[in-house]
Amino acid sequence: MSNLGLGSLGIASIIAFFMGAVIVIQTASNIDSAWIPEYTIGFTARQSIILEFSPTILALILAGKIGSAVASEIGTMRVTEQIDALEIMGVNSASYLITPKIIAAVVINPMLVIISMFLSLTGGWLAGVMNGSVSTYTYIHGIQYDFDSFSIVYALIKTMFFAFAMTSIPAYHGYYTSGGALEVGRSSTKGVVYSSVCILILNYILTQLMLS
Repeated sequence: MSNLGLGSLGIASIIAFFMGAVIVIQTASNIDSAWIPEYTIGFTARQSIILEFSPTILALILAGKIGSAVASEIGTMRVTEQIDALEIMGVNSASYLITPKIIAAVVINPMLVIISMFLSLTGGWLAGVMNGSVSTYTYIHGIQYDFDSFSIVYALIKTMFFAFAMTSIPAYHGYYTSGGALEVGRSSTKGVVYSSVCILILNYILTQLMLS
């Protein structure tokens, strides 16, 4: 949990903060009608961040960081025969090396997403206030307007599926690495690419199942 989750907190926080700021600025710049209330900025930022940006964009970014780390670590253990040594000692190497990583990611990633949501909304608020496009009261009113708590549940469910994909797929490619250091790099690349594609497919399927 420390390596896969807390180790990614810094980059996740920076991305979330500025992502929220950009969403608010772009939303405000595209609202040019007097018929659209100002609190729409906060409402749109909340919906965009909670439903899509925090769970999905953060998962794609973490897939690159976590996926490459998992695949390269297990792949290096394979080519240096450390996994063979575990199996000789009677240890179930796949369960011993992969399962803790999957459990850790599934547990810690929803916490990262919750932090990401808060920082994104905070970044949007600061950008909106500093830009003069929305007041604090109006922005908060937009965040609270017609809020459905299922949006949070939906985002966290997606995050758990994404966490499973971003650890299990790179772990698979790392576990079945053969050759030397060059093959470890290839396995790491495959793990990141395939897990990213899987996250996008899961995003579509889960959205269709839970929001349609």
